[in-house]
Amino acid sequence: MSPTVYLHKSYRFFFYSREEDRKHIHIVSSAGESKFWLEPSPELVKNRGHSERQLNQIKIVIEEHQHEFISAWNRHFDHGADERV
Repeated sequence: MSPTVYLHKSYRFFFYSREEDRKHIHIVSSAGESKFWLEPSPELVKNRGHSERQLNQIKIVIEEHQHEFISAWNRHFDHGADERV
């Protein structure tokens, strides 16, 4: 299962369930797919197909919604205790 967390223009932001423990988000569009770490700050991990311009746009969206993405991660993976720390 890969729940969609956010849609922005042609980009879909989502998680792959049970992929790995470090908080991250995947982004897919018709151009390709990218993966960014969410903590401590957004950082590109992998890219297949997105241009530098697209990656910059994606990173801005992640920065604007970082806390929402982390909260969604915690809810999805049942780590609610992390939000209360």
